[in-house]
Amino acid sequence: MKALILSGGKGTRLRPITHTGAKQLVPVANKPILFYGVEAIRDAGITDVGIIVGDTEPEIRAALGDGSAFGVKTTYIRQEAPLGLAHAVKIARDFMKDDSFVMYLGDNLILDGITPLVREFERDRPNSQILLAHVPNPQEFGVAELDGASKVKRLTEKPKEPKSDLALVGVYMFDSSIWDAVNGIQPSFRNELEITDAIQWLIDHGKNVHCHIISGWWKDTGKLEDMLEANRMVLSRAKGSVKAKLDGKTRTEGEVIVGAGSVVENSILRGPLVIGERCVIQNTYVGPFTSIYDDVQIRNSEIEHSIVLERCVIEDIPVRIEGSLIGKEVRIQRSQSKPTAYRFMVGDSSLVDVL
Repeated sequence: MKALILSGGKGTRLRPITHTGAKQLVPVANKPILFYGVEAIRDAGITDVGIIVGDTEPEIRAALGDGSAFGVKTTYIRQEAPLGLAHAVKIARDFMKDDSFVMYLGDNLILDGITPLVREFERDRPNSQILLAHVPNPQEFGVAELDGASKVKRLTEKPKEPKSDLALVGVYMFDSSIWDAVNGIQPSFRNELEITDAIQWLIDHGKNVHCHIISGWWKDTGKLEDMLEANRMVLSRAKGSVKAKLDGKTRTEGEVIVGAGSVVENSILRGPLVIGERCVIQNTYVGPFTSIYDDVQIRNSEIEHSIVLERCVIEDIPVRIEGSLIGKEVRIQRSQSKPTAYRFMVGDSSLVDVL
């Protein structure tokens, strides 16, 4: 069995962060989202992995390399444009040959992994197995209608009036019958080959499509609030590990992770949280569910329930920062100049909340 991880796309819902980087490499608990998927596939015993890439191919290649660091072998497959999930499957034909495979969307996170689901697919041998989850906003997903407990009757992509609250989770399993399906469908109104249409083709042609309604935690991390929720869930399982220098005036509470080479002085660290390597935290409160990546400096400030990417500087902020995703090399500081005013240099598609 092989795997196909989709790591292309524009990441429009996470702009401006994704104007300059791949959405699959935005970190959750200081580890890129993509890595969780690769590890889940490896833990399921699958080591031959195709990676669908687009414009951010150099970044994805730099992060994953040949896969040996993760215990897998990677093959990169270029998609010239984001033409749909079924199109991504279609162009992977030469890599897959006639093997069964798992398709995993690289910006999805399933906290408990996929090993039991892969074993179920291998045991029951359907033509396809899809994962479903109850969601409060099914109109934003592919939606499944069931005929009985586990038989799929119909799939609809982002319906305006959903017939159920069962959304397609970003993990799919297929045997070789999928090739007839992706070649038998037409582009949707979005000019994309939809994976929902391909699976519906299987259903309409009498193929055996199983579904599994997952009870564990899953998130499509396409938006800010989803990223923060994923960060919270991963950190809620973290175990403390302090490899840095904390002075006598610093207090830690709960599960706190601090990387090597960091310095923390006269601060309160209230976990669960993670601080990366070579960071400087001074006179600062870092609250629960905060991830601070490498080489960040925070002084005289407060922050919680946020994600801070590498090489940021945050200084002298009089109001607590929360619910934020702060990109690479950002500087946030309190202005000392007169006249007093807000001064912004903000990229496209940004959000700024002020008092």
